[in-house]
Amino acid sequence: MSLAYKNYQTWSPSVRWFHWVNVLCIFSLIFVGFIMLYKKELGISGLDAKIGLKELHVIIGYIFVTNLLIRLVFAFIGPASARFSAFIPGKGFMKSLKDYRLSLKAGKPQQFIGHNPIGKLAVLALFTLFIILTFSGLFRAGTDIYYPPFGNAITSYLAEDGTDPSSLMPYQKEGINQEKMAALNAIRKPVGKIHLYTAYFLMFLIIIHIAAVVRAEVKDDERLVSSMISGKKVMSEKPQDE
Repeated sequence: MSLAYKNYQTWSPSVRWFHWVNVLCIFSLIFVGFIMLYKKELGISGLDAKIGLKELHVIIGYIFVTNLLIRLVFAFIGPASARFSAFIPGKGFMKSLKDYRLSLKAGKPQQFIGHNPIGKLAVLALFTLFIILTFSGLFRAGTDIYYPPFGNAITSYLAEDGTDPSSLMPYQKEGINQEKMAALNAIRKPVGKIHLYTAYFLMFLIIIHIAAVVRAEVKDDERLVSSMISGKKVMSEKPQDE
């Protein structure tokens, strides 16, 4: 039975803060990343510029990682909307996914206080990509410009006997054991490709996510954007997860 429009409390402040900080970080990282990839075409040259761009990318990455770690902590100790159960498919998920898809085909999509079944899959995929980007990015930060948390271990490994590891400079050969550098590059380069192509896949999912949000706002009568700002959803039907 249809109901009058009603407000439902949905996303907690921790979820909303994570979302918008994450949005800013990701778009900033993508922007700086493309400058790094196409710096020659943009007329940017020189070692200082190369290192500066990498440092900027890494510093934004630290904010991204810190935000993600805080979000994962709240997935254990936060309110219901922040818990893993809010976006990890559980018992009965396949049936709920089938029912939701049928409701979409019928033109009367089921409404949810939290994520709909397709949204849960999307969020799970996004978090998986975030974690891959975190580990691959931190590793490259350590190998490329010797930044934490792996930088000290990398310089200690690369330094020639009798060379102070802290004296090593990014992208310079002085004081570096070249055999060890070659061995490190055998790992560093594949990790860099994983980081790059994971970022491309993330961009693809972001485009799909934005399209789905626009569709939900326009066609399905779901106020997803406003709910991620206010923490409340306005719905005209009884939500499936009430």
